[in-house]
Amino acid sequence: MMKKIFITLAVFATAWATTAQNITDVVRYGTEDIQGTARYQAMSGAFGALGGDLSSLNVNPAGSSVFSNSFLTISGTNYNVDNTTTYFNGLSESNLDNLELNQLGGVFVFRNTNNRGWRKLALAFNYDLVNNYDNEILAVGNSNQSIDQYFLNFANGVAFGNLLIQPNEFIEDAYLNIGSSLGFGPQQAFLGYFGGVIDPVDPSDDNNTAYISNAEFTSIQQQYTQITSGYNSKFTANISGQYDDNIYLGASFNFHDINYEKATFLDENGFNADSPIQTIQFDNLLRTYGNAFSVSVGGIAKLNQNLRIGATYQSPTWYRLTDELSQRINTNLADSEIDFINFSLVNVFPDYRIRIPSKLTGSVALVFQEGLLSFDYGYQDMGNAELRPASDPAFADENLRIENQLGVVTSYRIGGEYKINRLSLRGGYRFEESPYEDGVAVGDLEGFSVGLGYNFGNTRLDVAYSRSEREFNQQLYDTGFNTPANIQNINSNVTLSLNFNL
Repeated sequence: MMKKIFITLAVFATAWATTAQNITDVVRYGTEDIQGTARYQAMSGAFGALGGDLSSLNVNPAGSSVFSNSFLTISGTNYNVDNTTTYFNGLSESNLDNLELNQLGGVFVFRNTNNRGWRKLALAFNYDLVNNYDNEILAVGNSNQSIDQYFLNFANGVAFGNLLIQPNEFIEDAYLNIGSSLGFGPQQAFLGYFGGVIDPVDPSDDNNTAYISNAEFTSIQQQYTQITSGYNSKFTANISGQYDDNIYLGASFNFHDINYEKATFLDENGFNADSPIQTIQFDNLLRTYGNAFSVSVGGIAKLNQNLRIGATYQSPTWYRLTDELSQRINTNLADSEIDFINFSLVNVFPDYRIRIPSKLTGSVALVFQEGLLSFDYGYQDMGNAELRPASDPAFADENLRIENQLGVVTSYRIGGEYKINRLSLRGGYRFEESPYEDGVAVGDLEGFSVGLGYNFGNTRLDVAYSRSEREFNQQLYDTGFNTPANIQNINSNVTLSLNFNL
């Protein structure tokens, strides 16, 4: 039976925040990909002054009243993720494909028959997969650092007596009880000790707080695999209206559902011949689930027959999340019962909150009889992101780190469409700055897209191909590893949308 144990708020704040609820989570949930309909993706999401597409509600909620009639769209996407990872002297590649129903939405348009004042009212709903977390990273190399330092960093300062199994206590119960009563750090020290990676300097002294490694090496062979899965989906409920001929105003309520899972597998070997430790396997499984909410308001104005401008304000997004962590470890020196600590034991931590800052978008579009050209500019200050409760000392420290390391993210999107009878040719380009001030941990994003659409009358079929690239420098663990893995990430999506005039 799966065992679960809740860690109290005090322990959660002082220990767990150092490994899970940190700046990495803020960047993960504060970054939304270009998803949605094929037309939206083909034009790189540059729809802030256009509207007339269900996924355009992600940019400007006034866009639903641009529809001339009620409309329904359903979209499916094949996601391809390609990672090239450099880690010390090793070079490895990983590739992953998956198919998802990523968008479904509809808009209902109600016209004012007297043709004065408010001309149209539109009510819309839309489901978008704003982030697909399916990914795989493989890092292989001859390293001068080992997981032993991870365990030493948590163990030093912890009294050895607190790590011992109590009479009539099973090893798996001790693991959970230490996490519950003392926190994440001593729990990791327990794993390191009973896993055989570290030992106390004086094992006869229960008050001993200094530890040594059982690993002796100059260089070791490491293989690190990270597999993520899950999604961040968004359901949008929207209302907008057209006033006279040239003004469109709208508001949206956005409801997120988050389900994220990250499994990491570390294998180390190649230690010195006289090293007590010869092999280490250390695996972690993190599950995060929860929800989020935001509000957006926007407007579109037709300045003349060809020129349109748009503006949108999206409120902060408030995430409420829960983390669950399972672990396992094994070495040639591990306790004989170490296998009882495995993925069936689950540490469940109290809910926490993340506030992702508000975002502003300005847009301009040129619309002609044969096609259009559109440009969006986005501004978001990620330095204002916040882990909550902000009054918690550990979160206060992490929020200071967020303020110092994250900065303004500006984004540029350009999209165009050209119509030849029933056929539409589309293309787009986008650029998004790194959320980090130094641009090292996460680099700038650059992408392009192309697509086609064919209008059959009451139905339209759209297809799009989009590609984006970004570089990451990822620390394998939050402590003990100084050299990151460099990851060249390429995302390629093929999306097919079927549209119906109602």
